[in-house]
Amino acid sequence: MALLSKKMQDAINQQINRELYSAYLYLAMASHLESENLSGFANWMEIQAKEETEHAMKFYKYINERGGRVILKDVEAPPAAWKSPLEVFEQVYEHEKKVTSLINNLMKMAKAENDYASESMLKWFIDEQVEEEDNALTILEQLKMARGAVNLIFQIDRALGKRKDD
Repeated sequence: MALLSKKMQDAINQQINRELYSAYLYLAMASHLESENLSGFANWMEIQAKEETEHAMKFYKYINERGGRVILKDVEAPPAAWKSPLEVFEQVYEHEKKVTSLINNLMKMAKAENDYASESMLKWFIDEQVEEEDNALTILEQLKMARGAVNLIFQIDRALGKRKDD
């Protein structure tokens, strides 16, 4: 017996798809950045892609724990090239804001349905999105301050290369 409404199950299934798209997007960005010899930026994106896959799996496991059914759909292909690291991080920041709005909509639905279990699970994602947006915005602002100066881009690249997989 499903403890999730059909509406909530469908919405979470859609979110699994969006989280997997996020992983694809960040892998595409990593590939692009690696091709531009920016291995530090690529490292950051690869770790980010892994995190997004983990987010999809949290939703996947949650549906199963609540007696629901995960239905996977096609994942949209992401772009393959960007003009600069600045353009990449402009897109990352906008994307993370979009994901935040999707998570917030899930929370609204859970509240409307008095689905306290989903609210509890979604609280983790809301907190996570605060961190995701902050990280993306910090790097974006650094790139804006660098104004395309190659030496500063390389310094940011080196710093991002030190990010470790948690």
